[in-house]
Amino acid sequence: MHRPRVAVLVGPTAVGKTGVALTLARGLGAEIVNADSLQVYRELHIGTAKPTAAELALVTHHLIDVAAPDEAYDAARYCREGREVLAALHCRGVPALVVGGTGLYIKVLLHGLFEQADIPPQNRQRLRGELEESGLPALFERLARLDPATASCLHPHDSYRILRALETLEAGQASLTRLHQAHRFQEAPFRTLKLGLTLPREELYTRIHRRLEAMLEAGWLAEVEGLLRRYPAELKPLKSLGYRHLIAYLTGRWSWEEALELIRRDTRRYAKRQLTWFRADPEVHWFHPQDTEAMGDLFGEFFQHP
Repeated sequence: MHRPRVAVLVGPTAVGKTGVALTLARGLGAEIVNADSLQVYRELHIGTAKPTAAELALVTHHLIDVAAPDEAYDAARYCREGREVLAALHCRGVPALVVGGTGLYIKVLLHGLFEQADIPPQNRQRLRGELEESGLPALFERLARLDPATASCLHPHDSYRILRALETLEAGQASLTRLHQAHRFQEAPFRTLKLGLTLPREELYTRIHRRLEAMLEAGWLAEVEGLLRRYPAELKPLKSLGYRHLIAYLTGRWSWEEALELIRRDTRRYAKRQLTWFRADPEVHWFHPQDTEAMGDLFGEFFQHP
């Protein structure tokens, strides 16, 4: 059976994926499929490093601004909508370039999502009540005790995934880690080329810090203030990296200096986790972001090869 070809560009935050993706896509007439779990949301622009209007005008992008901040969006929905986009591009004969740093989204897009049994509504409601009463640290500690393998893969502030993992356990299912291992993501409906961007650690950290300064100069704090006027701070996207830090400053929990230092620290940690995830994939070909000519040759050969 003929399998559609899909190219993927991965790498840690601030490494320069947007610029490289635009260069590769324009060189081959490809269209870009977003694989960043925050860029799917409307109204979150600056803090998600979303492509600018000028960049979006250069190449057709998909799965950007497809959900409101208070709208449910998860890996299952991304898999469904992403595969619809890939199928449409294949029918039109247009090369597809999936770009992003959310490893789980890329994994389910290319290899499918394991089926999970329905969670009883009463379990979900009770756990959310415990979250309000006892706080997230207590729930994370429980998860670490019951399912250390899953807890080790999650950030202690990731309430959405912590609750989901506990819901799974309390529904009598295996841990999320074991479900993933049993599924093994063996579905392979696409032929793939995976390109990865990497930089020396200190150079990457410098770029992270400079981008934070640029985001703040572009009005990131005002963006967060506007979101808080329309939405509760407990929304999933508003608890993401950077947004939750600025909300903590705006609500008086942290000083400005504390918020900035913690954004820098947590972004560096996030970049490290991204690299750990992507480096575990032996199919990724690694490049310096400036090595666009070599990437372009590989990209073109992949789609032109019979």
